[in-house]
Amino acid sequence: MFDYSNKLIHALEQLFIHNQQSIQQASQLFANAIIHDNMIQVLGTGHSHMIGLEGFIRAGGLGNINAILDSTVLTSDGALRGSKLEKLNGLAEILWQEQNIGVNDLIVVASNSGRNALPVEFALLAKDKGHKVIAITSIEQSSQYPSRHESGLKLMDIADIVLDNRVPSGDGLCEINNRVTGAFSSISGMALINTLCTEAQKLALEQGVEPLIFSSQNIDGFNNDDVYEHFKGRLKSM
Repeated sequence: MFDYSNKLIHALEQLFIHNQQSIQQASQLFANAIIHDNMIQVLGTGHSHMIGLEGFIRAGGLGNINAILDSTVLTSDGALRGSKLEKLNGLAEILWQEQNIGVNDLIVVASNSGRNALPVEFALLAKDKGHKVIAITSIEQSSQYPSRHESGLKLMDIADIVLDNRVPSGDGLCEINNRVTGAFSSISGMALINTLCTEAQKLALEQGVEPLIFSSQNIDGFNNDDVYEHFKGRLKSM
C-alpha cells in the first residue's frame, strides 16, 4: 500500500467513528427536508464548493440538493480572486438574495477553516432567518486561528450541528520534504455528504416518502424528467 492510501483509510475510519452522533442528527434533518419537500442548500467556497457539487444533480444524488455556485468565490474566475472575496464582510447577503431559498430549507455550509467571512456570515444569515444550519468544518484547524468575520465567530460557533471533517491543520495527511501534503478535506466532505444523503433516504422511506433521485444519464433508458420538473425553479444552476 501507499503512504497516502494507508493514512486515508485510517482517517476515514476515524471520521465516521468520531461523527457518529452528529451524522445521525444531520441525516434526520436531511430526511425531514425530503419528507416535507424542502431544499438542502449547500454553500462552499474555494475547494469546499466541491462538497456541494458532489450532491448536486448527479447520478444517485438527491433531487432536492442545490449547490450555491457563484463564480465570485470559486476558482473558475481566478483562485486568488476568489480567495480574497470570501474574506469580505457583506458578500453573503448578496449571494443569499440571488438564490431561491425557501423559508424551511436546510442550510449546509462547508468550510475547512471555518474562519472566513463569507461562510460565517452566510451561516449567521441562515440562523437569523430561522433555518437549521449544518457545518462541515475542521475543528482542529478552526480552533487554532482567529475569525476573519467582524463578529469574531467561526462557523462551528454558529451551526446547529457540526460535522468535524477531522482534517489536520494545513489540510494534509502526509509530510514530504518537511511540507504538509496529501489533502483530505474534499474527500472527507464528500464522504460525509454522501453518507447524509443515503441515510436520509432510508429514514424517509421508513416514513412512507420515496425520495426523488437523479439517475445516471449514461445508462440507456434513464429519465430524470420527473425530478427536473418537480424541482424546476428551485435548482438555480440547473
